[in-house]
Amino acid sequence: MLVTRRLIQLLIGLFLYGIGIALIVRAGIGVAPWDVLTQGIDNHTQLGFGLITILLSGVVLLLWIPIRQKPGAGTLLNAVLVGPAADVGLWLIPANLDLWARIVLFAVGLLTVAVATGLYIGAHFGPGPRDGLMTGLHKRTGWKIWIVRTGIEVMVLGIGWALGGNVGIGTALFAVLIGPLCQRTIPLFAIKRAVRAADPARAGTA
Repeated sequence: MLVTRRLIQLLIGLFLYGIGIALIVRAGIGVAPWDVLTQGIDNHTQLGFGLITILLSGVVLLLWIPIRQKPGAGTLLNAVLVGPAADVGLWLIPANLDLWARIVLFAVGLLTVAVATGLYIGAHFGPGPRDGLMTGLHKRTGWKIWIVRTGIEVMVLGIGWALGGNVGIGTALFAVLIGPLCQRTIPLFAIKRAVRAADPARAGTA
């Protein structure tokens, strides 16, 4: 039953993550760095936001190989489900709304991404491709997490901006606010897994 609950939570989290991305994209005031890159590539290829998200996830997973990072089931599901969920959101949410409505969309999208992050990470099926790249580089290089994350996102943002992705106040707000929001949602939705009886140190029987 616990595994079923974790799987359901994972799938809900990944779907909501895609919807949150779509809300922020439709807000049109700037998107997260990785989505800037996705938009930039889409501007030149017309492959569609969701498909490019999947393809980028595949490229990022290839980068896991030299840093010896191992994906979990949640990692692979993240790679293939978030993009289509974002496409569903982009299909449902109208574009070119009034500014006040787009500000609301951004705020709702940011909160949705934070909740979705807490849900899928709290299910304990492995990190997403981009988060795993960050933690893997941290382990292999010894660099601090914030240095690794900042370096990756600045590089991704720069490439995406050069390709015509939407950089704006929303990009800065996302960068500043998503960390503190996830710091609250991750423990809120974390599912406590049963302690193995065979591990006396963890079971408290030593």
